[in-house]
Amino acid sequence: MKKFIALLFAVTTVFSVAQGQTDPKAKAILAEVSKKYRSYNTIKADFSFGVENKQNNLKQTEKGTLYAKSNSKKYKVTMAERDLISDGKVQWTYLKNEEEVQVGNADNTEDALNPANVFTIFEKGFKYIYNGEKKVGSKVYQMIDLAPLDTKKAYFKIRLSVDKAAKQLASVMIFDKNSSIYTYTITAFTPNAKVPESTFTFNPKSHPGVEIVDLR
Repeated sequence: MKKFIALLFAVTTVFSVAQGQTDPKAKAILAEVSKKYRSYNTIKADFSFGVENKQNNLKQTEKGTLYAKSNSKKYKVTMAERDLISDGKVQWTYLKNEEEVQVGNADNTEDALNPANVFTIFEKGFKYIYNGEKKVGSKVYQMIDLAPLDTKKAYFKIRLSVDKAAKQLASVMIFDKNSSIYTYTITAFTPNAKVPESTFTFNPKSHPGVEIVDLR
């Protein structure tokens, strides 16, 4: 019980401090990250995505590749078992093993947490705290914690790791209120990659026999 109370106090303290201030240094760092990302027309990023919940003995990791137009809502995420594709209006979820594609309306709200918006997730609705630098090998990372202004969000904290030299996100950790931690780690980043417009729509002709489930 004492450990639980101590943990609760620590989380509450961090959240309260974040709610009470916006760290100028953190804000300046993130402004540079956003400016650089938005200077690109398209990006290609390889990433790993992990989910961990110690209470439920859950730990999963998968790899994928993100293609995105940086100043639009268009993206494609490819993973081993599924693809997520959006042209900004429609989202297609292609389940490869089931040979099924689910069609729905794109979720462009600020609550939509997916690999396509991790590079700009910090731009609205947060207070920032700068937590110093962390050196890993030859690289130096600037650590920043975000707390949402809206306390009704499903998560209470997001931790960003920014590559100091490259001025771009290296990892994003999302701490939700159900004790799960979601981690996106960027393993390779290619700015202004050649990405054809057709990348951002699902073409059934390229997948003969696929079942289309329209959920709109």
